[in-house]
Amino acid sequence: MTNDQPSRGVETGEDRDSATADKIDRQATRRGSLSRRSLLARTGIAAGALAAGPAAIPAAADATDVTDVPGFSCDKRHFRCGRQVTAAGGMVSSVDPIASGVAATILREGGNAIDAAIALQYVLTVTQPHGSGIGGGGFMVIYDAADDEFSVVNSRERAPHGATADMFLDEDGDPIPFDARVQMGEAVGVPGTVSGLETARERHGSRPRQRLITPAIKLAWNGFSIDEFLAAQIESNWEKFNDAAREAYSDENGEPLSAGDTYVNKDLAETLLWIKYLGAAGFYEGPVAADLAATVQEAGGSMTTDDLAAYDAVVEDPVRAEWGDVEIVGQPLPSSGPSAVTMILKLLEELDLGAYDRDSPEAYHLVAEAIRLTWADRNEYMGDPEFVDVPIDGLLDDDYLSGRAAQVSIGETLADYGAGECVDPGVPPGAGDQPAAPASTYFPGSTTHFSVVDADGNAVSYTSTIEQFMGSGMMVPGRGFMLNNELTDFDAVPGGPNEVEPWKRPLSSMSPTMVVRDGVPEFTVGSPGGWTIVSATVQTILHRYVYGLDPLESITEPTIYTGECLDISWDAGVPDHVRETTADWGQVWENSSEMLGNVQAIDIDAGSDDLTGAADPNRNGQAVGLVEMGPWNGAAGGKDDKGGKPE
Repeated sequence: MTNDQPSRGVETGEDRDSATADKIDRQATRRGSLSRRSLLARTGIAAGALAAGPAAIPAAADATDVTDVPGFSCDKRHFRCGRQVTAAGGMVSSVDPIASGVAATILREGGNAIDAAIALQYVLTVTQPHGSGIGGGGFMVIYDAADDEFSVVNSRERAPHGATADMFLDEDGDPIPFDARVQMGEAVGVPGTVSGLETARERHGSRPRQRLITPAIKLAWNGFSIDEFLAAQIESNWEKFNDAAREAYSDENGEPLSAGDTYVNKDLAETLLWIKYLGAAGFYEGPVAADLAATVQEAGGSMTTDDLAAYDAVVEDPVRAEWGDVEIVGQPLPSSGPSAVTMILKLLEELDLGAYDRDSPEAYHLVAEAIRLTWADRNEYMGDPEFVDVPIDGLLDDDYLSGRAAQVSIGETLADYGAGECVDPGVPPGAGDQPAAPASTYFPGSTTHFSVVDADGNAVSYTSTIEQFMGSGMMVPGRGFMLNNELTDFDAVPGGPNEVEPWKRPLSSMSPTMVVRDGVPEFTVGSPGGWTIVSATVQTILHRYVYGLDPLESITEPTIYTGECLDISWDAGVPDHVRETTADWGQVWENSSEMLGNVQAIDIDAGSDDLTGAADPNRNGQAVGLVEMGPWNGAAGGKDDKGGKPE
């Protein structure tokens, strides 16, 4: 454990906060500039907490193709960049080239996979504010090679202590429409990301927090070029933004920022400085916490500074289950993801999926039916295990799943989907008497996933989120970060295992997963996409292990998504004859394709020590490998390679 983290509760209170604000302002004064918020605070105008000005942060150095990361370039001989690359010195795969570059630089400096993952997540707060950040939460699956141990850091958001079971119902007792629910203060869960990052660093990190958070501070202070995807999210979410978000994401004419514009967020740089100097206490106590709680309360929520001060990430053992000759290891409940992934894999093993070509009607039919069976059980039984007695061992039981698989037949469906019928849940061993879960409604969501593996074998599979793109649409004024709408993952109608309760964590579908062989990770994988996360993750694993595709092919092979009551959503590339034949069997398909998932994966070859990273091409993701230093190895590299020539 590193020693730069002050214990929360030891250095707290106005004296500490004032001293930190003074420290930050002295740095800004030496630059001859104070932030707008800091100036207002000094003149007594700003309401709420003490404010802090930006630190003296040097300009970022130019790079060849990722210009925002000092010391990084895909043209440097020790880095390999592309959609799929192979190297032995370390590997990063994320949705954001800037974040991947930062993480690879941390590895290059001798940091481990956990260090790189922490730095990467802080950068995503700056460069991918639509998908994740310090205003949200997530799940980090960790393999510590030295201790030969798996663990998970659970930083899922919690409902404030003032939350009520009926808070998403209108006066008539009906669910408030989802689009309106998202923007309610009641939708904001107590964020967990900062606590999770600090917990992981204390337990497994090798670099001080100051080093790991500084790249994000520099990017927020200096700015970066907005890509087309972020620009599209700014435009499409403009109507749900609060005033602070509109101000932050607008140009000098008050119009939404466009692709190619430079986005500077000095308020966020200032917030990150509080965390840099005080650790988690800089976020969960003092000025930042006061402003966060005030923002939620102004929007109608109940969150208090006491809720924030009470938050602590939880370190847990992963869910583990054998599948064939490997083991599936991932985040346990309250994320249903890896458990659901395992259920689907075991069902398809029982149904002998590998006997059918991957682009055959039979294969797609079996995958769809296995997903439907799993989703029926997921929605009936799963919830936060601190509040609900979930029969998880029974749901993963081989005999139970064998019985569920026996219901599936080629040529016919489990229910009359065209007539609106749903697949019924089963009764797993250990299931007690409980109220039937209310009918679940699918609402699309998004988040981010990334994977990191270092040369020593340490591995991270990490999914983080603020729920919808741009979360609740609320930015904390003067603090520069978006707030989640994570509590909309609860069922709006009370009565089931996923109903709202104070301090409860909503059920998730995030699926940070490792495939393990002989006790060590062989494949790390995960995806964003709300409920579609499970489908994208499980089908990537199937393509890799059942059909023998390489990592990038496993990601890009067309996938599908459905639920116990849903029509089948599908990627472009699903063959016409598959949809036509399975429709004759009773499957119901959406009329048009859509883009499902954004998978990031790393394959670990135990025989050669090679690491192959793959980034989903449906956004701007990039895998970055670190070539072991020494004689140049011109053979390293891979598909869509963008660099790596010797200097």
